[in-house]
Amino acid sequence: MVKPRSAPDLYLLGSTLLLLVIGVVMVYSASAVLAFREFGDAFYYLKRQALFAALGVVALFFTMNMDYEVWRKYAKVVLLVCFVMLLAVLVPGIGVVRGGARSWLGIGSFGIQPSEFMKIGMIMFLAKWLSGQHHPITHFTKGLLPPLGLVGLAFGLIMLQPDLGTGAVLVGAALLIIYAAGARLRHLSYFGLVGVLGFVGLVIAAPYRLKRITAFLDPWQDPLGAGYQSIQSLYAIGPGGLVGLGLGMSRQKYSYLPEPQTDFIFSIIAEELGFIGGSCVLLLFMVLVWRGMRTAITAPDSFGSLLATGIVGMIAVQVVINIGVVIGMFPVTGITLPLISAGGSSLTLMLTSIGVLLNISRYSR
Repeated sequence: MVKPRSAPDLYLLGSTLLLLVIGVVMVYSASAVLAFREFGDAFYYLKRQALFAALGVVALFFTMNMDYEVWRKYAKVVLLVCFVMLLAVLVPGIGVVRGGARSWLGIGSFGIQPSEFMKIGMIMFLAKWLSGQHHPITHFTKGLLPPLGLVGLAFGLIMLQPDLGTGAVLVGAALLIIYAAGARLRHLSYFGLVGVLGFVGLVIAAPYRLKRITAFLDPWQDPLGAGYQSIQSLYAIGPGGLVGLGLGMSRQKYSYLPEPQTDFIFSIIAEELGFIGGSCVLLLFMVLVWRGMRTAITAPDSFGSLLATGIVGMIAVQVVINIGVVIGMFPVTGITLPLISAGGSSLTLMLTSIGVLLNISRYSR
């Protein structure tokens, strides 16, 4: 049976491209000083971001025009490849350590982050599994535990790197798919309790995580150590006021705020473009999430609905965590702002995923 296909959701497409353009501009503004100091080229990060943005847009239009049913067919293969990459990155000599985590595969400046691939791979597989499973998801042992166990395995491998931020996004998106598939809140609350106990164990096992939590509660206890990033982020946001200091006029990017082009790029947006500029960025994300959830609700089948739910959930959870860290609501964790922060594999994969979401919108009822 041939499904009728229409134009993609233009609100979803437009908000995505606007966020991408804002991201390219702000990556240059936030990184010019750092790039000139480290590489002698103020345009270093801009050129990389523009390249990956162009590749991502090509991938977006490719997946937007490719029937999303293809991902049902290859979901198992994609997930298996993702697990192999997650295992490979842990092998010394193969995995590359950056920022204190063995999270990368690659040579020199070129690298990919397998955990980013795992997020979309897990979403595709869970959508396939839960849309065609024989045991109902309301059955705790036969329906709910197997997918939760698979998610837990992927989360455990990511934590061995360690990369708590990406792991949290993976779990958040997976739980949204499982809930949308019909899981009972009572059963998920059991998993939540286990998750809290596991988080306490992770904190005890790694003292630096405890420092991050205490710094989150009171960053001034250690203003030059664990609390430094939070304080400098707030120093950037505060002076921005209503309309900001002006594009390119940030003071915190002059070696005060760490990672101004990646994890804390929203701080630079708030400093240079003010409350109005930051609100516009958040509004565009809200439009993206709204149209994405509309696509999930009106998808023609359960696989498309769950796949769209997972992609939107991945974006929404990542935005909430990143903004929460920047404004001091969450402890500091290394996670980027989708479509905005500097990135290679993460940006390209995000645009590819949104292309899949746009393709689902073409078949919406």
